[in-house]
Amino acid sequence: MGVALRIRNESTRKHLYRSDTLTRLIDRILCGESITGDVEISLLFCDDPFIHDLNKQYRNKNTPTDVLSFEQELVEGMLPRALGDIVISLETVESNCSGDRTAMRDEVRMLVCHGTLHLLGYDHGTSSEKVEMMTKQAHYLGVSEQDAWNFGPKAPVLKEGIASHG
Repeated sequence: MGVALRIRNESTRKHLYRSDTLTRLIDRILCGESITGDVEISLLFCDDPFIHDLNKQYRNKNTPTDVLSFEQELVEGMLPRALGDIVISLETVESNCSGDRTAMRDEVRMLVCHGTLHLLGYDHGTSSEKVEMMTKQAHYLGVSEQDAWNFGPKAPVLKEGIASHG
């Protein structure tokens, strides 16, 4: 099994990821989720205006967001199998992390993990789905469940150091 990660950075923010690090993370997720065969994922880094338009068009939300995932329909015989597209706004990442580049790199990894799990059918619309997704992100990122959901200083602290992710 192998992942072909196609990355395009249309953002004005640069040098916030290493393609080999992101590929290894996605490989770990796919292996852990028992995904076999060759797969392809497209990853687009952008700024807020672009992701805002996508969020409005596809989710009817008139605001930028940090990450969107778009699953691809399975096409029989197509190799590698296209899992889908992940779009991440590095402008939102920068804002969420108050410009701290180390936190921004961690946030990018978390969002790639989050987006990949969405491509595999996971969601966080209910409490139980959110717990499952947090647990998986923590496992694949090697961090606590709170840290798997909240990189950077973006989220207000609710109590005892636990923050919320929208």
